[in-house]
Amino acid sequence: MRTIRVQTSGATILLTEAPEPKVRDRQTGERAVDAVSGEPLMTIGVVYIEEGESSLFKVTVPESGVSEGLVLGSPVSLPGLIARPWENVFNGQQRHGIAYRCAAVTPAAFPVAAGAAA
Repeated sequence: MRTIRVQTSGATILLTEAPEPKVRDRQTGERAVDAVSGEPLMTIGVVYIEEGESSLFKVTVPESGVSEGLVLGSPVSLPGLIARPWENVFNGQQRHGIAYRCAAVTPAAFPVAAGAAA
């Protein structure tokens, strides 16, 4: 399926869930890895705030892209953020959604409000 680049320059993104290993198979505990590089994958939870609206979602990131110093509730940057629609059939029921992935997660700064004193 097609991937869609997500423009994040006008958004505030806050970390809501610390990085944790992405699991491919919950029954066996097998870790998910990148199909091309074989690198283990992690997931993080974020809130994406733009133009007065917010959305909570999880983002997959390569383990090497997780920066030190990430603090829950703090702003983060998600370079290379993409959205990929998906669908599958599970237990006879059609499911669909959007998967998010980025190249890295790094600490960022809160945006300065327009008209704020310097």
